[in-house]
Amino acid sequence: MASTLLSIQVIPKTPGGEDTIPYVDKAIEVIQRSGVKHQVNPLETTMEGELDELLNVVKEMHTALTEAGIPSVISQIKIAHNPSGISMDKLTEKYRP
Repeated sequence: MASTLLSIQVIPKTPGGEDTIPYVDKAIEVIQRSGVKHQVNPLETTMEGELDELLNVVKEMHTALTEAGIPSVISQIKIAHNPSGISMDKLTEKYRP
C-alpha cells in the first residue's frame, strides 16, 4: 500500500495573459505519464504513491511548464503521509454509493 497522498493545484502565470487551461493540461499529462495512481478533480489532482516518487512528479510538472514557456508557476500542495499505508479509496469509500 502507498504511504502518501499528494494533492496539487498548479497556477501557471501565462505569457501575455493566455488561458491557463492548456498549461494545466500539460501538467496533468506529466502525472498521467508517470504511471502513479491519480484522480483529476475540478480544482486539484490527487496522486497516490511514495513521497519521493510523488515529489519527483511535482518537479517534472514544473519543468514541463517552464519548458512550455510559462515564466512562473505556483503550486498549492497538500500531503498526507502515513508509513503504514494510505489510499484514496480507503479514505473515500464511505462516500461512494
